[in-house]
Amino acid sequence: MPEIIDLRKSFEEALEKSVFILNKGGLIVFPTDTVYGLAAKFDEVDAIERIYQVKGRNQTKALAVLIGNLEQIKIISPSISENATKLIKYFWPGAMTMIFEERKDLKTPLSIDNSIGIRIPDDPFVQQLSERVGPLATTSANRSGFPNTTKIDEVLEQIGDRIDLVVDGGECGGGIPSSVVDCRGKEIKILREGAIPKEEIYNKLATWNS
Repeated sequence: MPEIIDLRKSFEEALEKSVFILNKGGLIVFPTDTVYGLAAKFDEVDAIERIYQVKGRNQTKALAVLIGNLEQIKIISPSISENATKLIKYFWPGAMTMIFEERKDLKTPLSIDNSIGIRIPDDPFVQQLSERVGPLATTSANRSGFPNTTKIDEVLEQIGDRIDLVVDGGECGGGIPSSVVDCRGKEIKILREGAIPKEEIYNKLATWNS
C-alpha cells in the first residue's frame, strides 16, 4: 500500500513529501477541486508510462496537464489563442480543461497528436505543488471504465497497490470532472460538458464579444 499523508493536518508536510516523490519519478494521488487526481511530473517519461499501466488505459488517450500559473503554459504550448485568453479570464482557476496546441519539441508522451489539455485548478495545494515541481501530467485517480474517485477509500480500492503516495484531503467537493473545451480554432468546441455547463461557457463568450 502507498504512504498516506493527511493534507488537513499538515499542508506543508504533504507538499514537501509530494515534491520529493514526484522529483524521484514517483506517482502521487491528491484531491483537486473536482475529483482525486493521479499525477507524475510532465517530463518523467517512465512515470507517465506507469500512469497508463495503473489506469489500465490505452496510450492513445491523452493525459491532461495541471499548472500552477499562466507562465507555465509556455512550457507546454507555443501560443494562447484568442478564445483561450477569454475563457482563462472567466474560468481559471477552475474546472475547465482547455485544449492547446502542444509544443513540437516536447519530448514526453502526453498525447499522440499536437494537442494538449491544460488546467489551473481552483485548489491551493495543487497550484503550489505545480509551482514547485513544474507542470503535472494528470488524470483521474481511478481505473479506466470505473467511477471517478472522490474519497480516499475509493482510491485505495481501485489503484492503491500501484502508487507511491496518497494525499488525503477528505472528500472532494466537486465530484464532477472538468469541462473540456478545444480552444485552437476560431470557434470553440466543447468536447466534454463537465462541472461547467455549456450554456455558461457560451454565455461568457457572448458577453465578452458584445
